[in-house]
This record gives sequence, C-alpha cells and structure tokens, in this order.
Amino acid sequence: MKLEAVKLGKRFNRDWIFRDLSFTFVPGNIYAIVGPNGSGKSTLLKILWGQLPPSSGEVWLRGETSTIPASESYPHVSIATPYMELIDEFTLLEMVSFHFKFKKPVAGLAADQIISALELEGARDKRVGEFSSGMKQRLKLGLAFFSDTAMLFLDEPSTNLDNESNRWYHTNLGKTGGRIVVIASNQADEYPPDAVKLDVTLFK
Repeated sequence: MKLEAVKLGKRFNRDWIFRDLSFTFVPGNIYAIVGPNGSGKSTLLKILWGQLPPSSGEVWLRGETSTIPASESYPHVSIATPYMELIDEFTLLEMVSFHFKFKKPVAGLAADQIISALELEGARDKRVGEFSSGMKQRLKLGLAFFSDTAMLFLDEPSTNLDNESNRWYHTNLGKTGGRIVVIASNQADEYPPDAVKLDVTLFK
C-alpha cells in the first residue's frame, strides 16, 4: 500500500496552516514531518491518518486492488502520540490485551510476549494510572510498534523518554521495515539520518 496526499490544505478560520501539499508515502521508508512548533506537523499527521478532515485536497490509501479514503483507513494505521489517552484503570496486561482485540499483533505475539518486548515485565500487573510519564510513552509506542499495520504514525515519539527508553525506541524503530513510518518532530534525534524529510513550512 502507498499513501497519497493530493493538494492538501488546512485552515483554521481564515488562516491557512498549509496548502497545496502533494506527496506520496511508500512502504519501507521512514518520513520525518519537520518544522517549528505551531507549523502544522501534528495537524498534518491527523489528516493523513484520517482523524481530521482537510480543508482542501484528498488523502488516499492505495493498494494493488483497492483504494481507501483516509477516513476509512483505521484498520491499517497505528498511532503513538503524547496526547493519546490510555485507560488508567487497566493493568498493563489488561491494556495490552484490550488493545489487541482491535489490532492484529505482529508475528502473532501473545500479550505476555508483547510486555516482554516492551521490557516492562515488572509492571505486568501494575495499573497504567500508576505509571510514570516515560513508562506511559513507552507503552503507547509499543502498542503502535507491535500492531501489524501498513502505516505507523509517531508524533514527538521521544517525549518523556529517558536514555534507556530512548535506546529501546530507536531499536524498535529500526525493525519497522516494510511499513510506511511517518514521524512528526522538530528534533533530529527522533528520526534516522536517512529519513525522507517533508517540511510543512514550504507549503504556506
């Protein structure tokens, strides 16, 4: 599958955040959506994964035999953002089990195997609401990494991560070959040096 943005534009009231943005995202590449704070990186991500409608233009997910509008692409998308909500009342095991009722896990991993891959075995029966901000961010990233989807969207992925969790993040980012990976960031250490960059400030 490939993701096509065609003449995308988004405005709030009379102010255009970006417009006339056309770009094709293909599997196997990591893309970095770059630009300063407030430039529209997160807004663009939300349009690409189908949460937010554009003010102009279209987004399509194109397979070999089918074409799907972004608004219907949820089964093919995994998302991790600092503002994404988790269920604080669940234990880690319950949160992982609940998530994978809706997403197929990579390689058929069981819940305990995913917790091991998260390197959070000691927190298996701990309530998510008792996690540190860094543990919550690692969990969000892990739910996205270990979901078997064609597209992976990460918004400011290293937020709240300490050095060890940042190492874990980059290790798992390196295992995403074959997917479309789109990272919104203004920090170069959140994406690999060979990432394909898309600067939203060029589409004002």
